[in-house]
Amino acid sequence: MTNVSYDRQGGWRAEGGWGAADSEGGRLDLAHWQARLDELRATHHVPGASVAILAGGTVHELASGVLHRGTGAPVTTDSVFLSGSIAKVYTATLVLSLVDEGLLDLDTRVVDVLPEFATPDPAATAVITVRQLLSHTGGVTNDFNHDSGRGDDCLAKYVEAARDVPLDCPPGTAVSYGGLGYVVLGRLVEVLTGKTWDQALNERVFAPLGLGHSMTLPEEALSFRVAMSHLGEPGADPDPAPVWDMMPRSAGPYGRIITSAGDMARLAQMHLAGGTAPDGTRVLSAEAVAAMRRRETDVPDKWTVSADGWGLGWTLYDWDGAPGFGHDGAAIGQYGYLRVVPEAGVALVLLTNGGGARRLYADLFGELLAELTGIRLPAPFAPAAVPPAVDYTPLLGTYRREGVVITVTEGRMRYEFVDGMKDLSPPLDMELLPVTDTVFAASGAGPSFSEDHMPVVFSTLADGTRCVYVGMRATPKVGP
Repeated sequence: MTNVSYDRQGGWRAEGGWGAADSEGGRLDLAHWQARLDELRATHHVPGASVAILAGGTVHELASGVLHRGTGAPVTTDSVFLSGSIAKVYTATLVLSLVDEGLLDLDTRVVDVLPEFATPDPAATAVITVRQLLSHTGGVTNDFNHDSGRGDDCLAKYVEAARDVPLDCPPGTAVSYGGLGYVVLGRLVEVLTGKTWDQALNERVFAPLGLGHSMTLPEEALSFRVAMSHLGEPGADPDPAPVWDMMPRSAGPYGRIITSAGDMARLAQMHLAGGTAPDGTRVLSAEAVAAMRRRETDVPDKWTVSADGWGLGWTLYDWDGAPGFGHDGAAIGQYGYLRVVPEAGVALVLLTNGGGARRLYADLFGELLAELTGIRLPAPFAPAAVPPAVDYTPLLGTYRREGVVITVTEGRMRYEFVDGMKDLSPPLDMELLPVTDTVFAASGAGPSFSEDHMPVVFSTLADGTRCVYVGMRATPKVGP
């Protein structure tokens, strides 16, 4: 395989030659896409960005901007970024490798492997499965922000501390984005392999794929060109964040893979190749690869991460009948996007360190997907041009899940962080603009969110409880 890359300092780099390799259906004009990346990055006030394009069996890499606006250090194609929740895809890949070896079954009850796992509801605890945690249908929450230390026992301590954390909803009643479940999966990996999650990931995924610019620990990143996080008001150049990464070590399985765009594209390439690395090394079986992108659940909120459904780790997309898979990630001012079109053999990666990353993604990936695959991305989420008349009566009230209380009044919503999340942000008071009678565009969310309007979706759990989705999390109604 030939790898072709470009950076703002070194120009074209390739093994075995210079220039752009053949892409699906013709030659990929990398100079054009470099110019578009530079232009769109500046337009959307993104300090630095790295892009990888897998097309025609070749990974192309582009870089633009700076790693740190304070130092002016430039982004190069070997720079590494925080990829946030895209880490879940790596953990899911790792779990499926254990399934391949017969060490685990997707429908194994978690407590059968991890007896110390528990929730406040013993009946629910007894039925939650590995498949449910992978597909976000186990009812566990996303917002249990617990620092269990820096030791190799951090996942074990997190799982112990999570025993008293309430479920978002009963298992199997709805999809609710759940990072806690991925820590539990990481701990399952440790118990079954006798290694830390970090070590198992290195040995089973990073090493066989040759991902030399992928890591899990901040101290490992010191050997690389690392992107600094940036924060600021929308529409302006952001400033370096007070800290690079606020997440504890235990967040790794759901939220901390530090990687280059090219390495992430090579992970996607393995999934497109039926589980094999370029040198023929088998990382996953073809059956495991297929299982990961088989639809496990539909999603009421189809806008927050552009999701149409969920597989095992993968977010699933339906672009007018063209299937795709991928994931989004965010980590204190750094935003990542991975999109894969299996029928075209195309994967796109964008890693950024702040600013209007969502708009950069929409513009750049919209153009790339149109050229490489003919796919047109949906229009950005926005209020209805002609708002429908809405009866708010059944929607009014208080909704609560771990870390968050949501209060809905006529045309407005208050989003408040509580419990272990209380210092994350001041309460957010937002106007609700109707899209349909159950879907609203929330405005006034502030710089904590990357969208102009945040999707707010009212739904009902399988047991009849009303709930509201914000950020893909199901929050049940608890009172008037």
